[in-house]
Amino acid sequence: MSRIAIKDASFPAPFVSKLEYNSPVHGNWNIVHTGMQVPESIQIYVCAENCMRGVVLTAAEMNASDRFSYVIVEQKDVLYSNLDDLTIEGVTDVLNKRGDHPKAVLLFTVCLHHFLGSNLKYIYRKLEERFPDICFIRCYMDPIMQKHSLTPDQKLRKAMYDMLPVCEAEEKSVSVFGSDFALNESSDIKRLLKRYGYTVRELPACNTWQELLEMSKGRLFINCYPAGKYGMEAQARRLGREHLYMPACFSYEEIERQLKQLTDALGLPELTNDELVHERATCEEKLTEARNLIQETPIVLDYLYHPRPLGLAKLLLTRGFRVKAVYLDSISPEEKEEFFWLKEHAPELELIATIQPKMRILPRGSGEEVLAIGQKAAYFSLSRHFVNLVQGEGLYGFDGIRRTAELMMDAYRNEKDTKKLVVQKGWGCECCL
Repeated sequence: MSRIAIKDASFPAPFVSKLEYNSPVHGNWNIVHTGMQVPESIQIYVCAENCMRGVVLTAAEMNASDRFSYVIVEQKDVLYSNLDDLTIEGVTDVLNKRGDHPKAVLLFTVCLHHFLGSNLKYIYRKLEERFPDICFIRCYMDPIMQKHSLTPDQKLRKAMYDMLPVCEAEEKSVSVFGSDFALNESSDIKRLLKRYGYTVRELPACNTWQELLEMSKGRLFINCYPAGKYGMEAQARRLGREHLYMPACFSYEEIERQLKQLTDALGLPELTNDELVHERATCEEKLTEARNLIQETPIVLDYLYHPRPLGLAKLLLTRGFRVKAVYLDSISPEEKEEFFWLKEHAPELELIATIQPKMRILPRGSGEEVLAIGQKAAYFSLSRHFVNLVQGEGLYGFDGIRRTAELMMDAYRNEKDTKKLVVQKGWGCECCL
């Protein structure tokens, strides 16, 4: 079963987990894209050739081959060698051959290191002794842990900040952790902090190693992207900082609660009732404008556009849009309330899987033109009218709702070459495709 009416769906797993299909939609970022955000760094992967192909191509496609190296593990190495020593000597050889010393090396160990019981502490200690001027960042490419522990992505989003030094906090400074995209300048968080003269630091905006280190100066740590929550909380505990998890969403009430948490944490005046009324009103104006343009055109959306696809579906349905289906494979605990609301108020809304094997061969599209929000929704529905954005790219708060409405109107008015766009890996980063 690859599609189901939400009235018949189970929470949090509407589909059975089994063999998975990987569609040619590659706009989401992977660990190579994310790791490349660390300025003045290189990545080194230690793994077998079959696993290396994808990460090598990713680095090449984003024009970053000069920042990517690897150590190939062959069968004879597994049978007759010591993987610890192979890793140490291989990385040493890479660094000696480069001739330059980057500020940091993101060293990715893999499943084989788990299977063979490698002593990772020993490996890193030896490398740090040999190259004391390099920061070795502990990274993992171990998909065997994907569904049983922290994912490689979650662990990476912590490791990328492990080098932040202990220091005194700056009074008017906030650091935002864990996202691949900087918050839009018009986002609620940045507008509020700018009003009171705060400096906002984010990794996607860092151009130098020193700028990254200065993120530890934040008086308050914030995270808005679910995959970065673990890393932000870990760094806040280590550095002794207050922290807030403020996930981007499509609920007025939740946005207002989060903004109050922010003002309370910093000792700032709350947004006034008039300001909140204005924010809501401008959102409604944009949504009404979009509804008047799009009218009864069916809408399909996906989880790749934003981590809160059910929240977006609820917002649009309550404003008169004709939302037909949501493409997702599981339901976040953060959307439990939205799931049961939709189950009651929109029982025929379809949930459609993206990784079920049947999706490889099932007919795509329904014969009618639809407006798609997200790349996977566009690919599976054969829509040329789609919002091309991934992972909530910089959207937050009331501004994020208004921006979504604007993007929907633009997608309705203008066709895109879907087949050409969705195959580009890491949408939003430099890509030579």
